[in-house]
Amino acid sequence: MKNLAKKMQRFLTSEDGPTAVEYAVMLALIIIVCLTAIQSVGTKANTTFTNVAASIGAS
Repeated sequence: MKNLAKKMQRFLTSEDGPTAVEYAVMLALIIIVCLTAIQSVGTKANTTFTNVAASIGAS
């Protein structure tokens, strides 16, 4: 019984689980920021190419 109590105490004080959750949340936030940045760059590139195409066609 004493052995079980020690194992339970070690399990409850272990920081492996919360650390993994923190890394997962951090990874999710990084992915969201990257996707937002990629979308923004794509929109700006599309606008630039449209303007260039319009100016070439107008000449």
